[in-house]
Amino acid sequence: MPVHVAASASPAESIGSTGLWWTSIAVLVALLVADFVVTRRPHEVSLREAAGWSVFYLALPVVFGFWLWQAFDVDRAVEFMTGFVVEKSLSVDNLFVFMLLLAAFAVPNEVQQRVLLYGIVGALVLRGVFIAAGAAMLSAGTWAFLVFGLVLFASAAKILRDAVTGHGGERDIDEMRSVRLLRQLMPVTDGYRGARLTVREHGRRALTPLAVVVVAVFATDVVFAVDSVPAVYGITDDPYLVFATNAFALLGLRALYFVLHTALAKLVHLNHGLAIILAFIGAKLVLHWAHGIWPAVPEIPTPLSLAVIILVLATVTVTSLRSSRRVDRPAEQPTAPPD
Repeated sequence: MPVHVAASASPAESIGSTGLWWTSIAVLVALLVADFVVTRRPHEVSLREAAGWSVFYLALPVVFGFWLWQAFDVDRAVEFMTGFVVEKSLSVDNLFVFMLLLAAFAVPNEVQQRVLLYGIVGALVLRGVFIAAGAAMLSAGTWAFLVFGLVLFASAAKILRDAVTGHGGERDIDEMRSVRLLRQLMPVTDGYRGARLTVREHGRRALTPLAVVVVAVFATDVVFAVDSVPAVYGITDDPYLVFATNAFALLGLRALYFVLHTALAKLVHLNHGLAIILAFIGAKLVLHWAHGIWPAVPEIPTPLSLAVIILVLATVTVTSLRSSRRVDRPAEQPTAPPD
């Protein structure tokens, strides 16, 4: 095997030392605990409260990116910010599905943020499992980049097909296997009991509808983990940075949901853009794999990836708002002919 091929077959050394991993996990747990404390008393979230938390959680990755720049180098910082933009855009699509589930289960406004928080915790656990599996695959050989690329191509095709046909938002809750199994195992109360997941009624333990919707949210988390982890591995092969981008993107979803609740319905072209982004990153992964075998094959640099992703997101946002504006514009009333 030529020297350049052997060198490209081994992933770059991770910046995640043992101390950095434990510090990051401790900070993540502390932020999650703070979120649970904030939501311990059910209440309807105001726009001011949601905006404040959203600004805080959007400022954190910016500060972290500057720290990466100072502590390591600009390449690591750019990789992190690019991965964060990808994960945040995918998480907005995740929020749209959460919105559909909350509406389908008629979740009261005052406990919606608790459901979202459970969903975020479930997503973080699943992403951790997928990140570890992805790191193991990469350590086994560069063929993992080809597998990730094909997964993203398949995901992009499905998302685009659903966006074109208009079936992406349709979900029959009663047909979800996890929901059906849960209802077979335990009785479900006929109404919500605040933020409680289980109650004792008629001498036996029963689930509340809140527990059922949480399970439905966990089930959708699996689908999004399959897309998001390979996508960020297309930006960086450092497991620590993959973990950091996912953590920062997911932490602020609870507050961001209430800020974007109205806007989400207007982003009618979001899935078109996500399909393009996933296909682009899939192509980047395949080219990276091919470059390790045939050095003449070009690679897509990370700064170019960031520019393309931002351009796609900006474009679909503008086209979505224009499309929604045309739909919302009342039809002009015909003027009556003069007598």
